[in-house]
Amino acid sequence: MRKLAATATPINRLILVSPPWPVFNRPSIQLSALKAFIADRIPDIDTVASHFYLEVAKSLGYSLYSAVSEKTWPAESVYAALLYPDRISRIESVFHKDAGRNQGLRAIDFKALTKRVKQITDAYIESIDWDRFGLAGFSVCLCQLTSTLYLVRAVREQAPGLPIVLGGSSLAGKTGTDLLRAFPEIDFVVNGEGEVPLVRLITSLKNHSGLSSEEAIPGITTRSDVDDGNLPRCIQVTSMDDLPYPDYGDYFEQLNRLPDGLTFFPTLPVEISRGCFWQRPAAGTTEKGCSFCNLNMQWAGYRAKTADRIAREIDATTSRYRALSVAFTDNLLPVHGGREIFTRIGSLKKDLRMFGEIRAATPSSMLAAMASAGVSEVQIGIEALSNSLLRKLNKGTTAIQNIEIMKRCEEMRVASRSNLILYFPGSQPEEVEETLRALSFVLPFRPLKPVRFWLGLGSPVWSTPEKFGIRAVFNHPHYHRLFPPEVSRLVQFTIQAYRGDLTQQRKLWKPVADKLKEWNASYARLHAHPDSEPILAYRDGGDFIIIRHRRMGADPDTHRLTGMSRSIYLFCRRNRSLREIIDRFPKPGAENIRAFLNMMVRKKLMFEASKRYLSLAVRIKPF
Repeated sequence: MRKLAATATPINRLILVSPPWPVFNRPSIQLSALKAFIADRIPDIDTVASHFYLEVAKSLGYSLYSAVSEKTWPAESVYAALLYPDRISRIESVFHKDAGRNQGLRAIDFKALTKRVKQITDAYIESIDWDRFGLAGFSVCLCQLTSTLYLVRAVREQAPGLPIVLGGSSLAGKTGTDLLRAFPEIDFVVNGEGEVPLVRLITSLKNHSGLSSEEAIPGITTRSDVDDGNLPRCIQVTSMDDLPYPDYGDYFEQLNRLPDGLTFFPTLPVEISRGCFWQRPAAGTTEKGCSFCNLNMQWAGYRAKTADRIAREIDATTSRYRALSVAFTDNLLPVHGGREIFTRIGSLKKDLRMFGEIRAATPSSMLAAMASAGVSEVQIGIEALSNSLLRKLNKGTTAIQNIEIMKRCEEMRVASRSNLILYFPGSQPEEVEETLRALSFVLPFRPLKPVRFWLGLGSPVWSTPEKFGIRAVFNHPHYHRLFPPEVSRLVQFTIQAYRGDLTQQRKLWKPVADKLKEWNASYARLHAHPDSEPILAYRDGGDFIIIRHRRMGADPDTHRLTGMSRSIYLFCRRNRSLREIIDRFPKPGAENIRAFLNMMVRKKLMFEASKRYLSLAVRIKPF
């Protein structure tokens, strides 16, 4: 027989909390979606969505809060020091080691910061009458683990009989069940998607008033489940179009209470899909998704809203909350139907400013529809500029595709905030050389951000380490500094470490890291003037084009292409095979075409890989 937590207070009111350190200028879509779903399914339940991180950001100052929240280990260090004050010296070493080049973080007095955060957090805990609630839920996503555990422990002291449930992407799989073992303050953990399991938990607690129930709750893990080794399956909504619009009202009420000088216009999170369509294995293979990725463990399969539903939701929420900035929360925006989605959004005739994450294989027609609808910033799943390495990453794309979409974004004035993974285990010298060669061609485009490979629990690399030359996997050593041994040995955390070739990889990738720094510096200087044109661009004169390549410390390099040369260059605005080019332009002859293409590559006006060619200059007037 299963025992549900005893509840002294009837389940007619509950509180959902999002602790630090999410981005402060966005409401929590996790809390807002859950609140709306509970209201839709159990109308007599009063749900409070407490975006506590906004209070911390206001009190610390937005600049300091952002500096901490942007780096995982510094963020987790702060509340770890509050959880385990006797370990503060060890924990402080984690904070400063991972502050990196951020001068703001490096200058922080860690003990003073933790003292200030404790004052803010304890005041928040004391300001709430927790006994008024029949259930408290906490959202645990990136950078929210130690802050959640500190809050849970403090709430338990204030309200010993209050049932506490945790959910979120950081608790997917074994991590959630391990935390139940390690922290007796936690009563329940949501296994996977939250809406349906949470509603069923509320209904069960409400119906039984804390008495025992023989019925297991799908998607809810209890301590007895852990003891029995019985983990309930996750349960999901069938159709995303049936979900109510997220309720961001509590966040905006908090925002409206901020004093003058601290208010801002927030960005609304919008969810098009759940899961990742790229994680579906191809026919005849067991491989699925990018080999380094563990971002979708909380979902089974892939689901998306229809274009009409998405447009209506964006129209309704932006009108209700008087906001025009939107961030899509999808790990990957859908390609199938993507053009229709953004055509519908564009038809709203609102001056939206939007962000989303896309694949390098996103069609130009979809990218154009996105730009026209108001997408001003994207993160492209580039990760590598070596074909061999892209295969190891299981990206399903090529280096020339990556470069082409970087060029398209530059042409359409869409800012690409994309990553290049360094130190991937098993990388070979020739893959680094291939990367360096590609980098010499992409300098006119917005720089890629260097990201050190990190091993995620549940990722394909973690699941099959031997394929990547990894000898052993284990919790990241920082967890042994943040947590006492009885916790760090018991819990399998989401960030893992490994024994392999990391020292070798650091040496191997150093020239790439240095090149990325140079790229950032040169791009910033060449775009320092507000009226700066693209670094490599062309103007079309009808039967000729003029290409202008702006250079550091030198006059622009200019080229004029006429007749057939112009036609071939424009034909290669999207990457083309040598055979396509020769078939399209038979008159000059194959030898003359090869000579022209080779000249364009030498001048770095075109990129070539595997006998495919891409013109690199962007048109000054893209539309």
